[in-house]
Amino acid sequence: MRILLVEDDTILGAAVCDHISADGHSTDWVTRLDEAAEHLAAVPYDLVLLDLMLPDGRGIGFLRGMRSRGDVTPVIILTALDQISDRIEGLNAGADDYLTKPFDLAELSARLAAVARRYCGNPNPLVELGELQIDLATRGIWRAGKRIDLTAREWALFEALLQHPGQVLSKGQLEDRLYAFGAEVESNTIEVHVSRLRKKLGARVIETMRGLGYRLGDGR
Repeated sequence: MRILLVEDDTILGAAVCDHISADGHSTDWVTRLDEAAEHLAAVPYDLVLLDLMLPDGRGIGFLRGMRSRGDVTPVIILTALDQISDRIEGLNAGADDYLTKPFDLAELSARLAAVARRYCGNPNPLVELGELQIDLATRGIWRAGKRIDLTAREWALFEALLQHPGQVLSKGQLEDRLYAFGAEVESNTIEVHVSRLRKKLGARVIETMRGLGYRLGDGR
């Protein structure tokens, strides 16, 4: 996923950014609400991680503004505000989940995956694609009982296609899912990942739409 992290605590922000980036997500990190607004205006993010107490305002007001403009980007609140009334306010403002600090980074990964599945219309983490059995929650892939291991980047690309079955994703869209602002991306990076996925998962797991991009195949 392409994720926007809005967090002014530099130690926590770095830890979260490193963790979710290692999971294969493309992550942009800002520390102010005005920066967050600029990023949201420029990039179609898959999810926002939002602190509530920022140097230039409260995250609740920012979230309400997003929803009033019709922005349905999933939002998970990350905050030290742990009262029931705070949770209720956050969820009523339009948050999809609410995680109080300190939190376990593994739990954050699980919540990210759960919210992403709901927005893709398939809360079931188990998916079958041809001869492949896929567990979205654990990132496990099996064929005939044998596990197939993917790198974080390979999984991120494959997951993007799984989340948009039948839809063609351009090379640029896939690069946006895999890499953050300012990252140096080789011109053939996506082609290399696609080639490796086909070798591991099967030649028909990804279809090339010449001049347009790639889409999920039938896996047979």
